[in-house]
Parts: sequence; C-alpha cells; structure tokens
Amino acid sequence: MLELADIVRAAGAVYQRLYGSHLLPSQQRALHDIVACRTAALGGHVRACDHCATRQYSYHSCRNRHCPKCHGDQTRRWLDRQRARLLPCAYFLLTFTLPAELRALARAHQTLIYGLLMTAAAAALVKLTADPRYLGARPGMLAVLHTWTRALLYHPHVHMLVTAGGLRGPDQTWVPSTRAAFLVPGRALSRLFRAKVRTGLRKAGLLDHTPPAVWRKEWVVHVQHAGTGDKVLDYLARYVFRIAIVNSRLERFADGHVTFRYRDGRTGTPQRCTLDAVAFLGRFLQHVLPQGFSKVRHYGLFSPSQHELFAQAREHLTAASASPPPPAQAPIDPTPGLAVANPARPRCPVCRIGVLHLIETLSPAGRSP
Repeated sequence: MLELADIVRAAGAVYQRLYGSHLLPSQQRALHDIVACRTAALGGHVRACDHCATRQYSYHSCRNRHCPKCHGDQTRRWLDRQRARLLPCAYFLLTFTLPAELRALARAHQTLIYGLLMTAAAAALVKLTADPRYLGARPGMLAVLHTWTRALLYHPHVHMLVTAGGLRGPDQTWVPSTRAAFLVPGRALSRLFRAKVRTGLRKAGLLDHTPPAVWRKEWVVHVQHAGTGDKVLDYLARYVFRIAIVNSRLERFADGHVTFRYRDGRTGTPQRCTLDAVAFLGRFLQHVLPQGFSKVRHYGLFSPSQHELFAQAREHLTAASASPPPPAQAPIDPTPGLAVANPARPRCPVCRIGVLHLIETLSPAGRSP
C-alpha cells in the first residue's frame, strides 16, 4: 500500500532544497519522523517462534502526532477518557471559523493566532452564557483546533462541544437551556467572537496587517444539536490524533505526481485530486502544528481548574436522572474452558502453534540531529 513515507522519501529532499529555510522546526521533525517510523532507524525487537523457525521483526513507531502510522491506541484511550467525563445532559456542537481574509496572517503567526482563535471562542461563549438574559450559568466546553479541509486546503477553525446547560448561582444548581436553537443568540455570539479576535490582534500588534473589511462582515459560527455528545466525540477524535491525510486515501504516486481521494463536503460525492509531489508535501505540511501547541482545550466546567464544580454538575444531573445506573456485572468469558491469549507472548502467525519469544533488542540505526 502506498504510504505518505514513500512520498516524503522521494520528494522530501527537493522540498527541503526549495522551502527548507521557511519550515518550522515541527515541520522539519515531521518529515524526518514519518520516514523513520517503524524502520530500523528507530530500533525495535526480534521475536522467535518456539515451534518453527519464524522470526518476527518489529520496529518502533516515531510517535509524532503528524504521522499516519501512529496513535491508534492513543485515540482509543482519549475517547474512553472523554466519554467517562461526559455529563449526562444534552450537548451542542459549535464551529468557529477564521475568515479567509485572515488565513495568510494565521499561517505566518500560527501559535499566536491558533491560540487566539480558541480562547476568543471560549471567552465569547463564557461571557454570553453568564448573561441572565440567556442562560445565566456556566457550561462545560471541549474545544479542538482543526486546520484542513478534505482536499488538504488551509481552513483554520475550532470545533467546540458545549453542554446544553450549566451551573448557576451561589448554590451551583444545574440550569438546562430553555432556548431551542442554542444557549445564546447566534449573531451575538458571532459578533462577540469577532470582537475578541480583533482585540487580541490589536494587543499583539497585528491589527494593522488585517483588511478593514473583515471587521465589518459577519463571521461564521455554526451551531447544531449534538445529542448526548457521544457521537461528536468520535467525530472530534479524528482531528485529535489523525493527521490531514491518512495512507488509505493515497491512490497513486507516479511520474512525480500524487493522487489522493476525498469526499466533497458540500455534495458528498467522492473526488480525486492530483498534485505535483512537492506541492502535495506543501499542502500536507501546512497542517503540521507548531511544537508544543495544544490543539485540545477545556473551558468552563470542563477546565482542569474547575474539577469541584464539575463534580457538583455531575451530582446534580445524576440525581435528576430517573433511571438508576445498572448494577455492575462480572466480565463474561466468551470462550469458557479455553486459555486466554497472553498479549505479552503472542501466538506465531505462521505455524499458529508456537509462541513468539523476545530474543533480541535492536538499537536505533540513526537519529536526527
């Protein structure tokens, strides 16, 4: 199967020669790690079957968050943690989009503007939900930054999962939303979000680098009902631990050109895009985040500093629930009488009789400077 690493090996040197001086350290690291992932360059181990002559070589993963071959286990663990933290209430899914007129500025100042995009969205929502004309309470918010379209185009926006209610007053009682559409008026939220971004850019000395018309237009804040939030977590997990493109979407790499599949977001129809390999790498690398940037953030009741209020919210909602939790049950053995496989001693995939034993640890063949 064609892999992103194949394209980086073939075209990475050319891309580095043309644009290497403009790359972020995180982008340089991503190019190196994607090629080295699960190869002898990172070391590994050898297992041998105790029944036949089979030897199995396993190489370490790079663990780079932009590598398509890493983070499957992390995705599952993250989902389990977030599902365990879901409050038993209704949710909304919001999407705050940075206007096209500001994307060039965002590309040049990624850490600042990505952070501003997330904090401005949260601050606008916190201020309006605290207003007694609307909710008059504090909701919980989980925000995830996303920078790409299905065609790998640059489109920074923030998805935010928000509780349809919050804690109010000194006694911190749970107040559900009484508004059918959303907790607060959409236009008021959009305009306050715009104002928060403008203030942030002014403080950073970047306001003069923006076109005046962008501050007069209406900004896009999309709102939709999200049920209990569980399915939205599955959706958000794609952006937390997946990269802009996965290997399964790569169709062809020939004559210096890459063809990949995507689904049109408006029509839902399958599409193909063919790019010069260097242009393809550029389109991919624009979504590699700055080193250390946190693309998942929690606000309001979900903030790590508000764990006591979060516990109160859960207590209120659980007490209000009509159905008690089901009693705990002992795990069921699906194959009674049969020994359960030990993952530390995997069965040989060739003879299916013997067990693979660790016989050698492989040192890394090389590391990046």
